[in-house]
Amino acid sequence: MNRFLFSTGIENSYPTIRLSDGATARVDEMEKCGHYQRWGEDFQLVREMGIEYLRYGPPYYRTHLGPGRYDWSFSDETFNELQKLNINPIVDLCHFGVPDWVGNFQNPEWPPLFAEYARAFAARFPWVRFYTPVNEIYVCAIFSAQWGLWNERLSSDRAFVTALQNLCNATLLAERAILQVRPDARFIQSESSEYFHPEDPAVREKADLFNEKRFLSLDLCYGKDVSARMYQYLTDNGMSREDYAWFQHEGRALKPHCIMGNDYYITNERLVSKDGHLSRAGEVFGFYVIAKQYFDRYHMPVMHTETNLPDSLKSPAWLWKEWANIIRLKQDGVPIIGFTWYSLTDQVDWDTALCENNGHVNALGLYDLDRKIRPVGEQYRRLIAQWGEALPAESICLHADRPTPDMF
Repeated sequence: MNRFLFSTGIENSYPTIRLSDGATARVDEMEKCGHYQRWGEDFQLVREMGIEYLRYGPPYYRTHLGPGRYDWSFSDETFNELQKLNINPIVDLCHFGVPDWVGNFQNPEWPPLFAEYARAFAARFPWVRFYTPVNEIYVCAIFSAQWGLWNERLSSDRAFVTALQNLCNATLLAERAILQVRPDARFIQSESSEYFHPEDPAVREKADLFNEKRFLSLDLCYGKDVSARMYQYLTDNGMSREDYAWFQHEGRALKPHCIMGNDYYITNERLVSKDGHLSRAGEVFGFYVIAKQYFDRYHMPVMHTETNLPDSLKSPAWLWKEWANIIRLKQDGVPIIGFTWYSLTDQVDWDTALCENNGHVNALGLYDLDRKIRPVGEQYRRLIAQWGEALPAESICLHADRPTPDMF
């Protein structure tokens, strides 16, 4: 029997932000959450939970020192320990930030440099099979280049398309590079599963536009032809026809090596107001409906790669609800292969989307920052024990050494 991929993660975001005094600062969640000092303890907690898969990655900005230059000291320690503990990492190579010497996601020279980094990592740790080359491309491009919150802090459609193109380019080049080292690698592209609800009939067209735009990162990464409206949007804002054709070719060629990662939080559904303002809608459709929309578009194996609730009292109920959605999707024929509570420990300052250094602890982990288990951790441990052998994964997407385009 092929085991279902129960997972958690070590939150490792590291964008740069602008402080109130105008200075720029790097936000490193692994530092804020104490992981650099307590990584051995954190890995033991993963084992105590009965979890065999961990979304985890080295701090990219500290590791990639320059073209062809890497500092593997922290990675050597941590990944060697993961191997000893038989924890399978789903390696997160870029999570919302780049090294200072790269600049930001507007830099067209970054994607091939990132691919060299990915190849070097795969060669150093050839036992690693699962990767998320670039985490949440859509979110990263929106926050960095559309909403002006992180990194380049730009706010335009052209900046967004530039960031999107570079992030997707980096992903596909990295996948090619990793496959040269590990031909049976699998890429679990964690992406935010979004939906936009019109608040008024007058904004239905605008909501439809947002609902097409939410797919762009995966469309480019999986070679899915976009609508005429989205094609015009991309080319009007800097993408050439040749670049678009390249994404179509490369995305389709690499898609058989991929598993679609769908992230869902209570903040993923938004209301579109008459003036175009976006606000939180709460859980209206829920994970089942939105994940099914993504599956119907791409027809790929699915992993629920992120969820949590920043309320320690309500988190167990949220976990149960997400799990019920997983069971129903699987019963209805969607090839769900894994589930993730994200993350292992509480996080810090996500209540301001990491835009302020307030030191606010967000109670959404399986454990608090003192590494004491939370009620949701107790429930997740029971869930894994109950369902670990009862819910097999789809073997075709995990165990075939050389997938073919018609597999999915």
